[in-house]
Amino acid sequence: MTSPAARTALELTADLPVAALEDLYRDLHRHPELSMAEHRTAGRLAERLRAAGFETVEGIGGTGVAGVLRNGDGPVVLLRADMDALPVAERTGLPYASETDGVMHACGHDLHVTWLVGAGQALAAGRETWSGTLLLVGQPAEETGQGAARMVADGLYERFGRPDVLLGQHAVPGPAGLYPHVPGLIMSASTDVDIVVHGRGGHGSRPETTVDPVVTAAYLVTRLQTVVARETAAAESAVLTVGRIEAGTRHNIIPSEARIALNLRTQSETVRARMLAAIRRIAQGECLAAGCPREPEVTVGATFPVTVNDMDTDRRVAAVHGEVFGAATVFDPGPAMGSEDFSELAAGSIPYAYWFVTTTPPPVWEATEGTDLKEKLQGVPSNHSPHFAPDLSTVAPGVRTLVSGALALLSVA
Repeated sequence: MTSPAARTALELTADLPVAALEDLYRDLHRHPELSMAEHRTAGRLAERLRAAGFETVEGIGGTGVAGVLRNGDGPVVLLRADMDALPVAERTGLPYASETDGVMHACGHDLHVTWLVGAGQALAAGRETWSGTLLLVGQPAEETGQGAARMVADGLYERFGRPDVLLGQHAVPGPAGLYPHVPGLIMSASTDVDIVVHGRGGHGSRPETTVDPVVTAAYLVTRLQTVVARETAAAESAVLTVGRIEAGTRHNIIPSEARIALNLRTQSETVRARMLAAIRRIAQGECLAAGCPREPEVTVGATFPVTVNDMDTDRRVAAVHGEVFGAATVFDPGPAMGSEDFSELAAGSIPYAYWFVTTTPPPVWEATEGTDLKEKLQGVPSNHSPHFAPDLSTVAPGVRTLVSGALALLSVA
């Protein structure tokens, strides 16, 4: 038997303006904007929310957008889409590829904004079928982990009211048409770490007069691989990535310093603290062994929190997605090592559900080698790839996931 929420969602999304939504998606994809510079994107979102009947405010936390639709008594449900693009040069070959050099919507946030617009339009047009309050949020700077916290600090909830529940979703690789849900921990914490190794520079012909920070940095990079391999229990998930190493200016100059940039992915604060302590210990040890004139500088930078779904909320949303799309499309893949700042919108206590929408075009998926889902996922373009290109067939389903999720929590007539 179909629930009222699923039945109403199918009714409200039966005649979506798919062509117009696809045009919006192409437009957003052509004009990507980096974190905290999403002015054009925010304007496109705001104008469509206003046209749908939402009371809309721009410039929250910098470039954030919020639109509220009050529709009688009932829960306050927040739907969120992030808006920023990445410093990636696009290589998709799409006819609507980025027109901004070196910037690309390589993570699907243009699709997220399109889904939010479609959901807002459908729910506003069908407001006689539900009651409560909808708060739609276009969030800046997810990629840098700044946007959600900035919007909350800038009075998002003081202006519009504190939500009872939050909903969010993300485009991911996988055969288009699946909706993975994880009750509980779904995404990991992320921590950036910068290390400066101080040496003593000099001429390449006289290395005995120097302390070479490049050699020390190379030992350090290698040694850091043991933090996960030898200091993290097999049952504890963690990743340590050296994303950048920089030193020197000329072939024959031994530089005075080398810089290393790391990223950690962890699923508990205990593991994170242990890894940070190991990084500091190893950095100090290698520099001491090399005779560096100063201790290394180890600086902890941007940090993303873990994303932990409220189990009851996620089960309710997953159940309605199973009704709308078929039970086989909804499954639990377990926690991912990717990170998000969505949970910052929870302001410490608001329950939320966050899920994935698979978006790989069918021809790409079918042409990829592999005998199962996991193997094929290794071969298709992923988020942050210059080849990441969600299929346009996912525009309408992504709207339907938000609409049905919202109706599962609002009061449905």
